[in-house]
Amino acid sequence: MQQHKCIFLDRDGVLNRERGEYTYKPDEFDVLPGVPEALKLLKKNGYLLIVVTNQAGIAKKLYYKEDVLACHNKLQTSCNNIIDAIYFAPGHPVSSESLSRKPDSLMLERAIAKFHIDPSESWMIGDSERDIQAAAKVGVRSVLVGDKYGPNAHVYQAKDLWEAAQLILNS
Repeated sequence: MQQHKCIFLDRDGVLNRERGEYTYKPDEFDVLPGVPEALKLLKKNGYLLIVVTNQAGIAKKLYYKEDVLACHNKLQTSCNNIIDAIYFAPGHPVSSESLSRKPDSLMLERAIAKFHIDPSESWMIGDSERDIQAAAKVGVRSVLVGDKYGPNAHVYQAKDLWEAAQLILNS
C-alpha cells in the first residue's frame, strides 16, 4: 500500500492566534494571516494536512467538545476545507491520563495508521516543545514556529506557518 507524506499541525499559535488562554469561542478564533495560503501550498505539493491539538479545557469543564468542533468548523471554512483530519486530546494531566495529549504521540500514531503515513517523509509544525517531542516519538521531523523560544532552540525554526512551509519545501 502506498504511503503518504503529511504535515501535522498544532492549532493554537500555528493556525490561529494564541490568546494566552483557552480559545473555544468561534468569534475569538482568529485564523492567522497566511495560513490558508500556506496550507494550499503544502497540499499542492502532495502533503496530507492533519491537525493535532491538546484541548484540556474540556477535561477542566471550561468548555465542551461542541465548542472545539465549532472552532474547527470555522478553521475548515476559512481554509476551503483543505485539512484532511483534525484530532484533539480532551484530557488534562491532572484529571485524566492520556497518551493522546502531546508530548505523547497517540494522536499522531492514529493518523499514521489510518492514513498510511510515512513518518520519514512527514513534518510536524508546532509552537511548543511538546509538539516537537510528540513528533520525535514517531520519527517525524519538526519545525518550531513563533517567538516563544530564542534562536537556535530547535534545528528548524520559522516565524510562522508560511515560513515553515517554505522551509519544508526547500529541504
